[in-house]
Amino acid sequence: MKRITILIADDDAEIAGLVALHLEKEGYHLIKVSDGRAAVQAVQTHSIDLAILDIMMPGLDGHEVTRQIREQHQMPIIFLSAKTSDLDKITGLVIGADDYMTKPFNPMELVARVNAQLRRSMQLSRPVSGSKAVLEAGGLIVDPDCRTVTLYGNSIELTPKEFDILYLMASYPKKVFSAEQLFQQVWGEAYFESGNTVMVHIRTLRKKLGEDQNKNKWIKTIWGVGYTFNG
Repeated sequence: MKRITILIADDDAEIAGLVALHLEKEGYHLIKVSDGRAAVQAVQTHSIDLAILDIMMPGLDGHEVTRQIREQHQMPIIFLSAKTSDLDKITGLVIGADDYMTKPFNPMELVARVNAQLRRSMQLSRPVSGSKAVLEAGGLIVDPDCRTVTLYGNSIELTPKEFDILYLMASYPKKVFSAEQLFQQVWGEAYFESGNTVMVHIRTLRKKLGEDQNKNKWIKTIWGVGYTFNG
């Protein structure tokens, strides 16, 4: 069985060591680096199953590392950062992270979140009998197997969570999803005041679908209730 490899990128050696100590007890193989450029290189040269990134690193910050990783890879990314504001958390999730923990942190909670992200990732990559349907609506095509989206023949680059939101909603056109339902089904976690996270993902998804000029063309807001796919 392939040994799971986790990348830890943090310039604080004490924190990186603490994280490594607890994850090694779980049997994971670890790669530790102390700056952003080394993190990108590690992803390019090793088979990484999950990355734990600090935001404020020398060389490249965690946001830029995430952007570069997401150009080619879909492994789970967890931010472990001293930045604690809601805006910092939302920004991290929007650019492609799957989870966000603030320092100081409970090492056992981090281990639990790592395990949860890996379980979810393995379920998504596990072969299933029969492929999911490719969804088409007007000029929009959403392919769940290749995880690609095209709009009038042009490729649209989405983060993993943006793709999951779009595919879920497009699978049930005209069905109204509350922010709570979207969070629970896409993030797979209990909903604790996470409406802002969903709202920001919806906003960036609309922008990428070119809805600045044609508001709510694909995703319609049902005020006081939630969102629906308008294809």
